[in-house]
Amino acid sequence: MSLGRLLAVVTALLMAIACGAIALGVGVAMDPVLRDLLGTLGLSGLEAVLSDLAEGSPPDPAVIEGAIDLGRAVLLLVAVPPALNAVVGEALGWRALAWYGGATGLLTALLPWLMRGAGGPAGAGEGRVTALLFCAGGIAGLVYWLAAGRFAGRGPATMWAAPRR
Repeated sequence: MSLGRLLAVVTALLMAIACGAIALGVGVAMDPVLRDLLGTLGLSGLEAVLSDLAEGSPPDPAVIEGAIDLGRAVLLLVAVPPALNAVVGEALGWRALAWYGGATGLLTALLPWLMRGAGGPAGAGEGRVTALLFCAGGIAGLVYWLAAGRFAGRGPATMWAAPRR
């Protein structure tokens, strides 16, 4: 892989991860149950941190740890699937939109199920969350395909020159 191609892949991955995160945020904001849950948890956590700071004491370590864990989970959901599918697609030279969009969406949707394993029955709203994750991953895969995936496996670009007379 040339340096130019590597730069294109990294740039496309950064764009895909950002767009996947935005799509996930918009999806959470549009779903009424997730929006209410996030609002309740976010406001109570923010209130706890602000009250601790107003009293002059450092914030509760459990709240900070919870925020870090949430950030890790979101990063895992929006960064790992596009990166994994980009590496596989680039290595095999696949240029199909179905690979980048579909496989990234599927892997993003399956990631919580795979991590949980046989950890118990699914909740009532888990189907909506799975659909939301599939859409966010699909958008990330589509953005990667538009930026770099459709050129995977091609040789270096050559310039056409007119024949000499």
